[in-house]
Amino acid sequence: MKAFEFLEFSFVDVIDILLVAVLLFYVYKLVKGTVAINIFIGIVIIYIIWKITDVMNMDVLSNILGNFISVGFFALIVVFQQEIRKFLLLIGSTNLASSKNIIRYSKFLSQNKLPYNLSVDVLIASCESMSKTKTGAIIILERNNRLEFVKKTGHSVAIELTDQILETLFYKNSPMHDGAIVIKNNTITATRVILPVSESGSIPSRFGLRHRAAIGITEKTDALALVISEQTGGISYIKNGSFSSFKDLTGLKRLLSKDISI
Repeated sequence: MKAFEFLEFSFVDVIDILLVAVLLFYVYKLVKGTVAINIFIGIVIIYIIWKITDVMNMDVLSNILGNFISVGFFALIVVFQQEIRKFLLLIGSTNLASSKNIIRYSKFLSQNKLPYNLSVDVLIASCESMSKTKTGAIIILERNNRLEFVKKTGHSVAIELTDQILETLFYKNSPMHDGAIVIKNNTITATRVILPVSESGSIPSRFGLRHRAAIGITEKTDALALVISEQTGGISYIKNGSFSSFKDLTGLKRLLSKDISI
């Protein structure tokens, strides 16, 4: 019964399978909601088929798929470049020196979905008002991934999101109008934040530094970004490193309400 020798499990084999399952789960959580999820699922399917053909001694197909998997490993580094950078950046920005931050780090890994209490109507109304006055602004909505590494570049605050507070912060004569603000739930947690600028060459030239910064932070984390153009007053909604289109403010509200609940 040599054909069924692979069914003989040891304790180490069980641990190995559990660790692989956990690894795949967190990789899935990392790419969930991005276009990379389809590639990830495709790779998993090809790998399973390869192992099946190998067990069944289907040499030709097994060799073809095996070579594809081995060579494809290097291609994956290019395909998943943004996701790999996001994962490494978040790990590198986490200070593991204290037990308090170890707990925070474990929360990042678990990425449990917590209730998100955001006054979407207030946020949309503020964006509309700033759009009419062509007040430039960049608003970052923090979700599961912690943004401590960018908050440290600005000023930590704890301001409740209310009517006209965003207009006050981004008013051109306000000392806090430069940079971005970060909102977690319904609280403004940081102002004058400096964001990583995207190096993508696919961004249209009509978009300036604000839009590149918004794309940059959404490439590296699961944060959402709203940008109001100082030149045109146009409102842009950015997630996963790309622009999300909407017809009107009602459509924007619908998108926001959906995305913050994920």
